[in-house]
Amino acid sequence: MAHVAERELSTVNELADDLGITARALRFYETKGLITPQRAGTTRVYTRRDRARLILILRGKRLGFSLAEIREYLDLYDADRGNVRQMKLLLARVRDRLARLAQQRTALEAATAELKDIERQVQDALAERTGRRG
Repeated sequence: MAHVAERELSTVNELADDLGITARALRFYETKGLITPQRAGTTRVYTRRDRARLILILRGKRLGFSLAEIREYLDLYDADRGNVRQMKLLLARVRDRLARLAQQRTALEAATAELKDIERQVQDALAERTGRRG
């Protein structure tokens, strides 16, 4: 039996299983218009193109891009087969995301330092109280 990536068409469950997501997540991306499965009678079937788009969607989500940003990228990809506009947009989005992650890292480092200071103060206070009692 052919692997899902090699098949022309896949069912909801086959594709969801292959990508490690739920069928519900797959349907969610469909309702958002990010993928458009075909119909084989009453069954939704997904093409290799749908699978490729889903991989891009999941990667974008994993990297912290919004669905709107992912949609913009996918729409541009469909419109610009030369990929120049797509690559420039992606480069701008990646740089923006890197800047936001750097800001988050700075905020996390500050919060971590503050929590460590509180931890030290509480430990000192506990040691002081325990030392008085003992």
